[in-house]
Amino acid sequence: MLSCDDLVLGIDGGGTKTAAWIAWCRPDGEVTVVGRGEAGGSNPQAVGMSQALENLGLAIEAARGQVDANRDPLAAAVLGVAGSDRTEVRASLLRWAEERAVARQFRVEHDALPVLAAGSVELWGVALISGTGSFAFGRNTQGQTARAGGWGFLLGDEGSGYAIARAGLQAAFRASDGRGPPTRLLSDLLSRLQCAQPTDLVPHLYRFANEPASIAALAPWVFEAALAGDAVAEAIVATAGDELAAMVAAVAARLGFNKEPFPVAMAGGVLLGNPPLTEALHASLAARGLRVSTLTPVPQPVVGAVRLAAQLRAEGRLLDHSSADEAVPEP
Repeated sequence: MLSCDDLVLGIDGGGTKTAAWIAWCRPDGEVTVVGRGEAGGSNPQAVGMSQALENLGLAIEAARGQVDANRDPLAAAVLGVAGSDRTEVRASLLRWAEERAVARQFRVEHDALPVLAAGSVELWGVALISGTGSFAFGRNTQGQTARAGGWGFLLGDEGSGYAIARAGLQAAFRASDGRGPPTRLLSDLLSRLQCAQPTDLVPHLYRFANEPASIAALAPWVFEAALAGDAVAEAIVATAGDELAAMVAAVAARLGFNKEPFPVAMAGGVLLGNPPLTEALHASLAARGLRVSTLTPVPQPVVGAVRLAAQLRAEGRLLDHSSADEAVPEP
């Protein structure tokens, strides 16, 4: 039976999915994953705090169920949860983790820090996420940080699955009215949702008005149309790529990356799962003259959360980094 003194927990919580991995910190210094669990989204901004906490608990329990260990608190845990850079959200998550005795040492971080930890060995550069929402976070070699995006589906999340799907819906309805150019997005949407006419779409879609993940789930419909050569869909994808590049550019400028090449770690099912968006991002980064040294896909950001949890266990602290509220000022 493994000792909980040697076990750490890493969590990657987004708007659609929560991944929890438990790892054994071996005597030789290596880290071996021994338990994995998944649940629905745990971004409180997307699913609400109550549902977020429930899904966090489900993912942790699923991971612990695979580990031959007693039920004592683990040695250390890092919860990388989207939306947790907001003070009130972080406080709720910290209180929950403490009451649940998740680990003897634990930290709550926004979901971009594990992406950077997984994609950049030296823990500097820019992490870019596009899933249900979108967010960019960067850290320079002096430990200063900056962020862009992450304002939620009502105010931002440009380049995200939600934003792409919403733009596709708007284009389909404009085409239906004759206010916009013709696009296969309209006919494809009617077929996808099994509706006879555009007016039938309204009650169907408004059922999900407060469920950004449900709207974001329509994003593949836009990518399919873009791949088929639909000009309207292609323009939506190009705009999304440019919006994501703008986030990277804003973070890079604030951290002084204009003087040397810098790495970018990319995560999120929308960004990694759709080549047209990745290509649009690449093109916009180049057009902006950004000196990106590497673009590293991070399909499993939870790997970074585990690395950070192992560091927390070994050193009693995480890497020195400013919070988003203490980032370097705007130039």
